[in-house]
Amino acid sequence: MEGTVFAPSLEGMKHVKSEEGEMLTRPFLDVCKLILPVIEKFGTAMALVKSDIGGNISRLEAKYESNPSQFKLLYSMVQVEVEAKTTKASSSCTNGLLWLTRAMDYLVELFRNLLIHPDWTMSQACSDSYGKTLKKWHGWLASSSFTVAMKLAPDRKKFMDVIGGSGDVNADMEKFCTSFSPLLEENHKFLASVGLDDLKAS
Repeated sequence: MEGTVFAPSLEGMKHVKSEEGEMLTRPFLDVCKLILPVIEKFGTAMALVKSDIGGNISRLEAKYESNPSQFKLLYSMVQVEVEAKTTKASSSCTNGLLWLTRAMDYLVELFRNLLIHPDWTMSQACSDSYGKTLKKWHGWLASSSFTVAMKLAPDRKKFMDVIGGSGDVNADMEKFCTSFSPLLEENHKFLASVGLDDLKAS
């Protein structure tokens, strides 16, 4: 493998914005997809996150593919639902984008923890990230499942070796966090502007 497991998503991020600076649906979803192989390396500990991210990507992709020209811009899907007053439906694309963004927040926070706290175990890094991101949106059941799953986190050194490939994994991880965070922030601002950034899990 050339470079680290982050290399494809770093490349993909260069294409997420249109020339006018608008978020494009397909490239944004592609970057989220390209980070799935990183999550796979966590094994069972991230099975929940992975299926959640995968499910939300599929939902948004299906909508995009139903009319690629209409939904070329990521937020156009939400705007259609805002007008139809269907944003809060559990199967809405708005809901999909919200939870996809939150899951990505969690991953960015986790990668940051791995960079900032070289002495932490993987479980510590996972739990701290969860507390800062997803926990407040999860009900008791989701929280309990997550807590159990995080106890299965892999050995940190093994994980870092696996995702390192032939590149500088810390440099790429940092690049991923600094490049991806502003995009997630933009999603939150947009969702907040239509009054939808505070939906909790059922």
